[in-house]
Amino acid sequence: MTLAAPGPELDTTAAPTGSDGVGARRGGWFVRITVFLVVVLWLIPSLGVLITSFRPEDDVSRSGWWTTIANPFDLGQWTLENYRSVLDAGGFSNAWMNSLAVAIPATVIPMAIAAFAAYAFSWMRFKGREVLFVLVVGLMVVPLQMALIPILRLFVDWELNGTFLGVWLAHTAFGLPLATYLLRNYIGSLPSSIIESARIDGADHFTIFWRLVVPLSVPALAAFAIFQFLWVWNDLLVAYVFLGGTRQTRVVTIALANLVGGRGEDWHLLTSAAFVTMGLPLIVFFSLQRYFVRGLTAGSVKG
Repeated sequence: MTLAAPGPELDTTAAPTGSDGVGARRGGWFVRITVFLVVVLWLIPSLGVLITSFRPEDDVSRSGWWTTIANPFDLGQWTLENYRSVLDAGGFSNAWMNSLAVAIPATVIPMAIAAFAAYAFSWMRFKGREVLFVLVVGLMVVPLQMALIPILRLFVDWELNGTFLGVWLAHTAFGLPLATYLLRNYIGSLPSSIIESARIDGADHFTIFWRLVVPLSVPALAAFAIFQFLWVWNDLLVAYVFLGGTRQTRVVTIALANLVGGRGEDWHLLTSAAFVTMGLPLIVFFSLQRYFVRGLTAGSVKG
């Protein structure tokens, strides 16, 4: 028997060559270029709003915002008067604090209630659990506008109309179905071994919920907090119906609507007001965005 001469060994760790490797590299560049173009197209309107917010009213009416790019160092075409008018004449300082007083409790209250409900639907056994969960999810398809008048009449009878408590309860009721759905999917996907081990050690449901489920559910809680806070902060209809549009109780969205004027003559102030109102939502989003995708996708697929 003769042995064949040993040949050169194949390097299995080398980078892929041929049409497949070239196609993968081309596909990666295509995705990057596409994402870059989408980002640029998305930022162009925001850039126009930002530049317009610093231009005088006469220049805004006379020419487009892109004309300032030709000579950006001309200080005569820039002004802070729009922001001064928004913060002073528009009454935005009071409206901004009112929006903050509405948005924070209207985010925390439904998140806390939904977390308890999601744990019950996921790890507690009781009759009608699946039926109740289907009913809660079914409330997501009910139009918001259908419930405004009945709830408003109820609040008038209870003397809650025009109070912060009334708008908190309204936002809580409208946000609970989505919160329960998101948190139930996440909490239900937690490893059952952890829950069973805690039960064997003698922990009751509240201890399991507070010591185990809540710390493990931070991504889902953060994802819902972003959704709920942005919705409440940008809401006009619910705040106007249940809180009113007086100077003492109006929120930033109502102040924005009043800022334009009766005939829309002060529309240029909206650009400055937009950046005044978007500061806090941006801070909330970028503070919690690392949990956002993980909180939405976790629990969607179980192995």
